[in-house]
Amino acid sequence: MRKKLYNAFFALSRRGAFRWMGDRAFLRLQYFLKRGKILHLNPPKTYGEKLQWLKLHDRNPEYCTMVDKIAARDFVAARVGEKYLIPEIARYDRVEDINWEKLPNRFVMKCAHGSSANILCRDKDLLDIEDAKQKLNGWMQRNWFWVSREWPYKDIPARILVETFLPSEEDVPRDYKILCFDGEPKYIIVDFDRFTNHTRNYYDTDWNRLDMTNRHPNYLGPVERPHELDEMLDVARKLSQGVRHLRVDLYAVSGKVYFGELTFYHGYGMEEYSPESFEYEMGSLIRL
Repeated sequence: MRKKLYNAFFALSRRGAFRWMGDRAFLRLQYFLKRGKILHLNPPKTYGEKLQWLKLHDRNPEYCTMVDKIAARDFVAARVGEKYLIPEIARYDRVEDINWEKLPNRFVMKCAHGSSANILCRDKDLLDIEDAKQKLNGWMQRNWFWVSREWPYKDIPARILVETFLPSEEDVPRDYKILCFDGEPKYIIVDFDRFTNHTRNYYDTDWNRLDMTNRHPNYLGPVERPHELDEMLDVARKLSQGVRHLRVDLYAVSGKVYFGELTFYHGYGMEEYSPESFEYEMGSLIRL
């Protein structure tokens, strides 16, 4: 029953149905519906509780630039260099402006003002362009702030970014999400087969797999330490300087490291972990 209530709440939130509700009250209700627990904010202790506290109290205007997928390109170039940027193909202010004929056969199209709003085109001849337009029009009308009160998204302009589809041994390259605390990487989340059979592992910075799960089941096959790991950790360290907590998403393809995105609130701060003790371990690393 609680899951159904949360799903309904989430769907209504995406439509802005709770704009009348204050941020603190909204987060308390969302946390209870999602986790079945009271959200403790005075003081917060777990990872999820502290992420909700950060949403309410840590509001550096630069964060808005960092989560904007177009503006973030300049931020990344300034911090670590343009070589880490996925080559850009085009950017658009409106769906109507997209010149589909001029786009290459393979590309990735992203809404710059939100998350999980992507068109992955592996073969343009097989792409349903009308369906893609419909999805993009829906996303362009959405304000991600209202979903979970992640305030950096509130005033980002709705734009579309088109980037190169990175070649990889897998259909989609593995996603390395590096959790940084006060500018220092502590954990590495690796997402496998994100669009087919999504699995996820956590590692420490020495590439020891941690015995825990979060949202997706573990990938149980052998996973070699990436040759680019030290470079990825260095990039994450530089991008997260001056921030209490930041997730830096990177790709490693053909010996090169590429920037994906920056996220301040992994999983909205609403996800569960097993064992639960890991939530307290990660929470202890966020300095308030």
